[in-house]
Order: sequence, then structure tokens, then C-alpha cells
Amino acid sequence: MGYEFTAMVECHCRPLIKFPDLCCVLTDEVAIWFLCCQCADIDEEAIRREKPEELVQALAEAKADAIKLNLRDGCADGDSSSDRPTFLITSDQVKVSKGMIRERPRSADEAREFIKAYSGDRAFAVNYVLVTNLSTGVRKGGWDIAEIDFHHIPDEFVEEVVKEGGMTCVAGGLRLTHPSVLPFIKQLVGTADSVRGLPRELMEKLIRESIEAMSY
Repeated sequence: MGYEFTAMVECHCRPLIKFPDLCCVLTDEVAIWFLCCQCADIDEEAIRREKPEELVQALAEAKADAIKLNLRDGCADGDSSSDRPTFLITSDQVKVSKGMIRERPRSADEAREFIKAYSGDRAFAVNYVLVTNLSTGVRKGGWDIAEIDFHHIPDEFVEEVVKEGGMTCVAGGLRLTHPSVLPFIKQLVGTADSVRGLPRELMEKLIRESIEAMSY
């Protein structure tokens, strides 16, 4: 194994990574050891930007700032039994449809509006991932944008999804990687993990840049 580090992840990111709880191999050279999962208690509605790229960056940075201020005992100092560095991973995503930023819908009517706008059209998943070295404070961040082209989405399906509720509590109002949604996706320009909200390739790139920055 070439390099090991400890990762503290925001709760939004943790289920998206789908790694074992204790350790996983990120690449052939890098191992990641999960220390703990932290919730970023921020008021997202208070953070507004006109451009989607600026909004997701501001939200991911605010999450990192909030977590750093509220680190619990036992997590703040990393793994005391190892000299591995500790990186904090935060991210945020919005969807963009018909030129409008779509975050989590605030009501069933808004979810219905979001989903109907996708029908026969396209949307973009705009992501920002931020990796913060908790020892040095150095941050590495970047964007990833996936394009999703849709077939016609029947009103019956829209109503079924809105009524069920569980598939609409995400940015854009629809879990696009759910099996029931896949038949309505005409084309995906990007990756499924980007649509989910944590693009793996970008995350790996930022981790590598963070590791390289420690050698300077």
C-alpha cells in the first residue's frame, strides 16, 4: 500500500461512497480509513448565489466550516494511533432544468413541477466536492457536471412518485438512478455517481491533489 489517510465525511456524502465502515482501497495506491461521520448543521436557505456552480461551492464550503467548528471529541484530532492525515470530504449538488436551479422541493406541488419539467427535455446535475486537510487547513475543490436527457415522462408516473414521497427528497425532486426512473432516461452524459451527488473520479483527483500538497 502506497499511502493511507483517514477520512471524515459529511453525512450527505457517507451513503454515496458505499465503502466498508472501517477501511477500503480507494485506488491501488491509496487506502481510506473512515474515522467518523459528521452532520453539517447549516441553514442552506440563507446561502444564495445566482449561478449553480457558485451555489454548490458556497454550500460545500459552509458545510466544511460548520463541521470544523463542531468537531466532536475523539474526531477532531484524527486517529491518535496513527500519523495518517485526516481529510474532511463535503459536497453539494443542485439540478438545473430549463435554466432554473432546482434544489430539494419544498412541497409535493414543487416536486411535481420539477419532474414534469424534465419530460422530453434535459437537466444538469451540478456538483462541487471539497476535500479539506484538517491538519493544515488546505482545501482542494472542483466541479463535475452531468447531463441527463429524458424521454417523455407520463403524468401517471409523476403522480405515483410524488405520492410515494421517498424519491422526491433530493436535489431536483427525483432520484434519477432509481430503477423505476431509468426507462425515462434517454441519455446520460457523465457518470451515475455524479448524478447521485458525489462524483468518484473528481473525489479521487482532489484527494490526490491534497496528498501532493503535503509534500511541498
